[in-house]
Amino acid sequence: MKFALKQRLRQGETLFGCFLHLGNAVAAEIMGRAGYDWALVDLEHGSGGEQEALDQMMALAGTGAASLVRVESTHRQRAHRVLDYGAEGIVFPHVDTEEEARQAVAAMRYPPEGVRGVAFSNRACGFGSDFKEYLSRAHQDLLCVVQIESPLAVENAARMAALDGVDVLFVGPTDLSQSMGMLGEFGRPEFQQAVAQVAGAARRAGKYAGLLLPKKEDVAHYWELGYRFMISGSDGVLLNLAARANVAALQAARGKLPASSAPADDTIPA
Repeated sequence: MKFALKQRLRQGETLFGCFLHLGNAVAAEIMGRAGYDWALVDLEHGSGGEQEALDQMMALAGTGAASLVRVESTHRQRAHRVLDYGAEGIVFPHVDTEEEARQAVAAMRYPPEGVRGVAFSNRACGFGSDFKEYLSRAHQDLLCVVQIESPLAVENAARMAALDGVDVLFVGPTDLSQSMGMLGEFGRPEFQQAVAQVAGAARRAGKYAGLLLPKKEDVAHYWELGYRFMISGSDGVLLNLAARANVAALQAARGKLPASSAPADDTIPA
């Protein structure tokens, strides 16, 4: 299995992703075909479980979007299971300290550098055909993303970025703003200072900064701060917005129709 997402970051590309919350393979394929660079299968807040994660990764394989998975914790079992499925990277939520970041890295790496179990018969290894190549490249190709979602995490961002194996410091703006006592107030100077601090920590360590965009119009602003790994939109939210917009248009059109709902007699087909 050939992975290219980390290589694209190394080449200086700005990459855009989306959330997959519905746990549905068809929705995943639709999102992948829309043109996103990567898609995040969400096992923290999403509707599906591990089987649905595999289904979604298989659906994404036919698109141009790389598969990442957000697990609930740094526990080895959850990380290495979806890596065996073929995930190109793992997103670890609520990583607050250097030690927690170290545990995230260990969950993704084979011994002696980590604690990931070794198996050759899984999808990531071509069901046995590509095991040696995968084993030799996994540490350098897989993307380890730690989420910065608290003031403590911002304070420790530089130490986490300095760890070998941590690739992306990813700001979760909703959780971070909530923990700062300013839920959703992303324009506040204190919040902007925090996200700038995270981006600076990543840059100085030669790593990458990412975040969930508060608004898609914010791309240029966060790019100037140093963010190159951004996510915007989710399958569930986009479906909800599109459905509501369509219903609103239909209701507006209905409001302009004559009061009587029955057609005139001479318009009824014989």
